[in-house]
Order: sequence, then C-alpha cells, then structure tokens
Amino acid sequence: MLDARQLEALAAVVEHRGFGPAAQALSLTLAAVSLRIKALEEQMGQRLLVRGKRVRATATGQALLAHVRQVRLMGADLLGALQGGGGPRAGARWQNLSVAINADSVASWFLPGVSAVLTKHRLLLEIVIDDQDHTHDALKSGDVMGCVTTLTTAMRGCVAEPLGVMRYRCVASPAVAQRCRTPRGAVSVHKLLAQPAVIFNRKDALQDAFLEQHFGLRQPNYPRHFAPAVEAFETAIELGLGWGMVPEQHLAARPGLQEILPDATVDVVLYWQHWAHESLSAQRLTAAVKEAAARHLRPVPP
Repeated sequence: MLDARQLEALAAVVEHRGFGPAAQALSLTLAAVSLRIKALEEQMGQRLLVRGKRVRATATGQALLAHVRQVRLMGADLLGALQGGGGPRAGARWQNLSVAINADSVASWFLPGVSAVLTKHRLLLEIVIDDQDHTHDALKSGDVMGCVTTLTTAMRGCVAEPLGVMRYRCVASPAVAQRCRTPRGAVSVHKLLAQPAVIFNRKDALQDAFLEQHFGLRQPNYPRHFAPAVEAFETAIELGLGWGMVPEQHLAARPGLQEILPDATVDVVLYWQHWAHESLSAQRLTAAVKEAAARHLRPVPP
C-alpha cells in the first residue's frame, strides 16, 4: 500500500520545485523529506524524481502525482459532503482545480462557460496556457486534471471527449491586405509571404497550416512577429504589423481586420481530455466545459 506521507512529500518536492522549499511547506526537516522520497522510490523499485537544477518527476513519478491530486480532490469532496451536503455553504472550503487550455479558448468560450459553476461550488481554477497541440503535456505530467487539446487519442487513465471546431480566418489590416493583392485584386502568395506574419508563439503552427491547406506550401520561409498574448497578438495585426490567424469568434470585436482570402479557413477540432476517475468537483467542471463548447464552437463533422 502506498504511504500517504511519502506521496505528499513527492508532490511537495515537485510543486515547490525543490527539497528545501518542500521541507519548509511540510514543516519537516530536509532529511525527513529525502528519507520519505527514498523510501517511496525503494518501494516502487525505480527513480521518481530527476534531480538537477530543476527537480522534475519521472514518468512513474508523474503517474503518482496524478494519483495524489485525485485523492486530494476526492477527499475535499467527501469532507464537504460530511460537513453539510453537496450544496454551497457559508465558510465552506474552496477547492483547487488545474487545467491546461489554449489562449484563444480561455476568453472566448471557456471562462464564460465555467464561471457559474466555479462560483456556485467554490472552485478555484489554475489555468496553464499552452498551444492546443501541447496542452496534453501538462495532463500527462499530472500537473492538471483536464486539458483542451487537439489530441484525439485518450492518454492512459484519461478520457478524450470531442468539444467542437474552432475556426480560424486569415486576416490583416486593410493596408496589409491590399499589399497582398495583385493590381487585379487577386491574392498573391508571393506578396503575402513578403509581409510579416504575426504569430502567437513558436509553438503556433496555424499560419503554416493555412499556407499548406490553401497554397500547397509546406513550412515556407517568411518574416514573423511573435506576440504571446491574445490582446497584443490581435492588436499587432490591427496596427498593420502583419497578417495572422484569428478565431472567427474574435472578429466581431475587431472590425478593423479584413479577411485576406475569404472563406479560406483553418478548422481546429478540440477535445476535452480529463482523468477517467474524477472527483465530484472535477465532474462538475467537465460538464460545464462540454456545455460551453456546445454553445460556442462549431459541431465536429461526422
């Protein structure tokens, strides 16, 4: 049987990024934390942590971390039920849930869709922002209990549920859009590639997907700005710094943006990956995420 104190020591070392901070958080000596980790590693028959400048969990350590976080949530649910039923109560403890989401989804549909359930059930949300092609890494490592991702295959111990399609359109300021056209008004890919693209971050591959789908170009070379914040990213395009891929849900608030190639879109199918065995709090969040996606995203094609 796994020792709860040893598991909490493992979680503390990873969450506080070191043995010293973990010992302080647990009100233990550094030696006591080290001994608990050593005993757990001996029981598992393998290393659970990679020691170095930054301590991180091995694959087995990540699996144990996910277990610890599930137990914490289920324990909080049980305590709340024993102290007064499932409804919110004055003075009831707040519960923490961590999720990984792409930046475009956070403001456009995720937060508006889950805000009511967070308030009603006293849930505190920690959001990890990453590209939709990479958010599952945080779920795999045990850092979060769910993620909005493009990964279709459920990871071990998880469930992958389709949410819907987020449609992106290639836009620019009117001046930049005009510079991408021939004298007859047709879009010239050579003129387009001569203009800088505005890209969210170096993981963002939407521009390359657009060029491959609609012009048959695979990873062409073109100048790029990087703006890793949704507001700054869209403002940079609006200011004429370049062209970029913007979710169609955002365009109503950006009347200054013009489609470069109308109806030439990039569709991204999003999934909600979460633990197969969820606490009641996590189940409530999962239900809210699915309901919000059904309202705001395009349906997944059959």
